Amino acid sequence: MRLVFMGTPEFAIPSLERLIADGHRIVGVVTGPDRPSGRGQRFTPSPVKELAQSHGLSILTPEDLKDRVFLEALREMRPDLIVVVAFRILPPEVLAIPSKGTVNLHASLLPKYRGAAPINWAIINGEAETGVTTFFIDRGVDTGDIILQKTVGIGEEETAGELHDRLKVIGADLLSRTVSCIARGDFPRRPQSLEGAIKAPKLKKDDGRIDWQKSAQQIKYLIRGTNPYPGAFTHRKGSVLKIHRAVVISVESSGRPGEVIRADRKDGITVATGRGLLYLSEVQPEGRRPMSSAEYVRGYDVREGEVWGK
Repeated sequence: MRLVFMGTPEFAIPSLERLIADGHRIVGVVTGPDRPSGRGQRFTPSPVKELAQSHGLSILTPEDLKDRVFLEALREMRPDLIVVVAFRILPPEVLAIPSKGTVNLHASLLPKYRGAAPINWAIINGEAETGVTTFFIDRGVDTGDIILQKTVGIGEEETAGELHDRLKVIGADLLSRTVSCIARGDFPRRPQSLEGAIKAPKLKKDDGRIDWQKSAQQIKYLIRGTNPYPGAFTHRKGSVLKIHRAVVISVESSGRPGEVIRADRKDGITVATGRGLLYLSEVQPEGRRPMSSAEYVRGYDVREGEVWGK
C-alpha cells in the first residue's frame, strides 16, 4: 500500500518513525515550509522534514494546499492512503486523491475536544482521562468516522507538555495498528456520536490569564493545561508573572481573590482564590528564568497583603 504522510511538528515524529519501521511504502511526505526560528531567525526545516530527509523520502512543502503544482505532484505519487498527524485542514481537492481515503491521528477521544488544542483543553477542563483517536477525514473539522481509540489517564500533576509527549508515542502505536488494519482491508468504522462533542480551539496568549475569582483547583487546571504554552500568568506591579506549577493547599477561602496570604523567603508564596488557597511552586518573572516562589520572594520584595491580577 502506497502511503503519503502529512505532518509538521514534533508530535508527528513518532508516528512517521513507526510507519517507517513497520516497512510501509511511504511514497511522499508533505510538511510545512521552512520557517524563521531562533534568535537569528534562520530558516529552519520542520521536525518532520528533517526526519524525512534522513530517510531519503520525497518531500513536498506547499504554502497553499490548493496550489495546482502541489496537487499535481501529490497525484503523481498515487497514494492509496494519506496519513495525517498534526497538519493543516485539508481541502476537498486533496481528500479526493487517495483511493482508500485519508486517516488522521487526533489527541482526544472524539467527539470530545475537536480542534487544534485538545490536550490543553482536556486538562484545563479538569478531565481525569483523555486519549487518542484515528478516524477518516471528511469535510468537517475532526468529524469523520472513527476507526480506533485508546483511553489514557491524566496524571494529577501532569502538564500539557508532559501529556503531549506521552500521547505522541501512544498515538503512534494506534496509528500503526490502524494502517495495518486498512492494508488488510479489515478495520472497524463507526460514525461519531452527535452527543458529547466539545470544541478545543487553538489557544491564544490571553487564554493563560489567571482569574483569581475562580477556585484554586480551577486555576491549577489552567496552570497545568497551559504549560508550556501559552503559559498561565498574572500581573503584579505592572509586570507579567508566569506561574508554571502550583499546589492546592486548602479548599477553604481566606483573604481576597488574588491576595498574597503568605510570602516567605524560605517557604514561598500562597495566594487566595475565589475558593481555596494556592501555593505557587514555580514562577517566572517577565524576561527572567523560571524559579521557586521562595526565590522570587527574596529577589522581588513580595509582601503579604498585596493583591495580584490588577
